[in-house]
Amino acid sequence: MGFDLLIVGGGINGCAIAREASLLGLKVLLVEKDDLASHTSSASTKLIHGGLRYLETYEFRLVREALHERERLLSAAPHLIRPMTFVLPHAHSVRPWWMVRAGLYLYDLLAAPSSLPRSRGLHPDDKAFNDPLKGEHRGFVYSDAWVDDARLTLANALDAAAHDAEIATRTELVSAKRQGEAWHAVLSDGRTVEARAIVNAAGPWVARLFDRLDADARSKVRLVKGSHIVVPRLFDGDHAYILQQPDRRIVFAIPYEGEFTEIGTTDIPVERPEDAICSGEEVQYLCDAVNRYFTRQVAPADVHYKWSGVRPLHDDGAAKAQAVTRDYVLELDEQGPPLLSVFGGKITTARALAEEAMHKLAPGLGVTPQPMTRARVFPGGAIPEFPRFLAQVRARWPFLGDARSARMAHAYGAALNDMLRDVTDPGEDLGGGLTETEVRWMHDHEWARTAEDVLWRRSKVGLHVDADAAQRVASLLADFPR
Repeated sequence: MGFDLLIVGGGINGCAIAREASLLGLKVLLVEKDDLASHTSSASTKLIHGGLRYLETYEFRLVREALHERERLLSAAPHLIRPMTFVLPHAHSVRPWWMVRAGLYLYDLLAAPSSLPRSRGLHPDDKAFNDPLKGEHRGFVYSDAWVDDARLTLANALDAAAHDAEIATRTELVSAKRQGEAWHAVLSDGRTVEARAIVNAAGPWVARLFDRLDADARSKVRLVKGSHIVVPRLFDGDHAYILQQPDRRIVFAIPYEGEFTEIGTTDIPVERPEDAICSGEEVQYLCDAVNRYFTRQVAPADVHYKWSGVRPLHDDGAAKAQAVTRDYVLELDEQGPPLLSVFGGKITTARALAEEAMHKLAPGLGVTPQPMTRARVFPGGAIPEFPRFLAQVRARWPFLGDARSARMAHAYGAALNDMLRDVTDPGEDLGGGLTETEVRWMHDHEWARTAEDVLWRRSKVGLHVDADAAQRVASLLADFPR
């Protein structure tokens, strides 16, 4: 079976490239050895942002691109991405006030034109912002956005599949060799396929994949672990905090799943992708980071959940992990059928990365590169302003209730019309508001195969249910045809 493009890796970059390529009319096969977004792409800080701190390392191009992508994404996936206000207290600062103010001014300038409010000072009458803090309340307020990272990855795959891309999860690339004008690839599902080009979007495994491709890389990857913890809610409201630390790092405190606060991230060099484990030292570091600022104190015993992702950064020779560039590098090997390898990148810039990837690959594939997704809405994203959409959902399907309707409206957007068109009774609550109707949708339309896929990536219901609920979901999935 022949394909124009074989993409290895079902994270945000691989899925974004699959989307861009399939919209260009290419025949695409994406293989992922686990589930979509099962590693780094579901283990992010869950922000769509320009990267305020990247200004400190003069990455102006990256920040500008990311801020403009932020604006596009807010319009393209309003169910998955929502604006968020960030409070930046100046207490414990290792940067002078004028420097932070200048950085935020530049951030606003690079974002223009933007639908989000410009930055400003933290006022004494900002009661909701000031009350959770202890000590001095001088600081700043600015805007970025929150994202459901796993579902944004999924949305890219769904759009690619809608344009005839094949998305093969639980399928590993065993080996691939150049033979004549094509790659001959052996897959773990027993198939041998031909492809005119391969994209190595294996994330933290990008370097390891070269051994299976019988190819060499010119660029090097630097693996940096970022860990997060989830604790009982530290403050009320929908805003978040960005907290400067004595080591010059910043740590975010973000509302999470209603009753929790997400805290992250760390920057620790690791040797292997398998080292994506949040250590006790990191837990303590993150607790200390927020305890410097908030009246409500937390300890490692308060951690309800934690995750860690390994970022496959392009090795630019920086001495410290936190100084390594977050920009992406696309390396094209044209010693025969093309091989494009992806180093670095971030969720915010995945669409732009995919566009650039196709510009590099298009000449060798005989297509004319053109931007296909700049103004394209993601599956589920064709909705009115979200509050109005949620009101419509609650009026049409009152049996969902307030909590479940909000969760499902955010997760599926306009796709709820297809899922619930003929449903008058969603069935038994398996836990956290999940029902057979929704789990079957995840299985049939979203490649969900395990309870972990359902509870932690397609939803965040895993935070709210017990082991019995997980078993019920697993049993239900086992009954569905493969």
